[in-house]
Amino acid sequence: MAIHPIEYRYGTEEMKYVWSEANRLDKLLRTEAALSKAEAKVGVVPAEAADAIERSISSVKLERVTEIEDEIHHDMMAIVLAISEQCTEDAAKWVHFGATSNDILDTATALQMMDAVAILEEKVRTLLDVLLTKAEEHKNTVCAGRTHGQIGVPTTYGLRFAIWASEMARHLERLGQLTPRLLVGQMTGAVGTQAAFGKDGIEIQKYTMEYLGLGSVDVSNQIIQRDRHAEFVMWMANTVTTLDKIAVEIRSLQRSEIAEVEESFRKKQVGSSTMPHKRNPIKSEQISGLARIVRAMVEPELLNNTLWDERDLTNSSCERVVFPESCVLTDHLLKLAIGVIENLRFYPENIRKNLDLLRGLNMGEAVMIELAKRGVGRQEAHEIVRSSAMEAHESGMHLKDVLLGKPEVTQHLSESDITDLVNPDRYIGTAVEQVENVAAKIRSQF
Repeated sequence: MAIHPIEYRYGTEEMKYVWSEANRLDKLLRTEAALSKAEAKVGVVPAEAADAIERSISSVKLERVTEIEDEIHHDMMAIVLAISEQCTEDAAKWVHFGATSNDILDTATALQMMDAVAILEEKVRTLLDVLLTKAEEHKNTVCAGRTHGQIGVPTTYGLRFAIWASEMARHLERLGQLTPRLLVGQMTGAVGTQAAFGKDGIEIQKYTMEYLGLGSVDVSNQIIQRDRHAEFVMWMANTVTTLDKIAVEIRSLQRSEIAEVEESFRKKQVGSSTMPHKRNPIKSEQISGLARIVRAMVEPELLNNTLWDERDLTNSSCERVVFPESCVLTDHLLKLAIGVIENLRFYPENIRKNLDLLRGLNMGEAVMIELAKRGVGRQEAHEIVRSSAMEAHESGMHLKDVLLGKPEVTQHLSESDITDLVNPDRYIGTAVEQVENVAAKIRSQF
């Protein structure tokens, strides 16, 4: 019986498989085989025993491991016994030789993280490309900029998308930086001294990780230190917060009274059970909602680094939830965001309507700056335009008409000057150039 929404509602099959019991077992078995192979390389384990152990892992079944664990109540030892059952008696003596449970468990987790990072990186790259494409397509789409929820000076949709793309590019850069710190394994034995491995412990760890394609810890106790995992969870929280930010903006711009953009809405899609007209931004709302869950994973993973002495078990049960949920939901939200942005619908007529909504008031800065350039002090120009704007607001007049009635303005600016200054299309600064620069930079880097 499915209980958790991840089981039936959220997440991609590829990321769910990474954290499945079957894949977890495969990674644990591969780690045990790599350990035996490394020990054989340095002469600690007979080569024929290591070969037998490696051959045996394909015969170990999840059902049998579960059966043994039900009897002995130790997950790692259940795997050791399951492997031993598939080996010759001589080979079985060397399974898990010198290792402690978390040598295998934490190293297998690194292998799962390797798969998870590859999936997430691919989606981040796809989203980055989608954002850049939108930025380039709309670099000249002038729209109302807003601060404090109020219309300010003009901006462009291209600049908005470029800002989001730049942020996602930083997330991609961060992922590349943290990956070497995250994808490491250990073979350090009980409390981290490698005593059970003897003088060959450092070499055994080195060769094991080389066989698995992982880095090695420089030093450890009985577990890999959780600052590494916390960094990854914080990266996911940071990344989905960017998605949340984008989703919040889309939701705001889809409001009925703004209506500049809209999520795609399928022909037979239903928006409300009682209001048939509704076209709700449900995907963006889902992004915002589930981003809260991913962010909530940060504190538990930080606390998983504060264990007693050389280790305790408080991290284990917590991470059985934190790792799969945060990865599955982050992957899910990236996929959602890609779809939302790719299929975003624009309403140019509403974009223009909102740009002109304040009858020129949003162009006050342009007038102020030009007055200052023509010899009026900046502060004096600010007061002239501010009082004119308040008058226009109260009277319902266009700012241009109010300004034309002000001698302190017309002695510096002609009617033609003012007409140009209150034209929003002429006041977007370097927005287009910024978009082009950002797109060129990011595409050259990634």
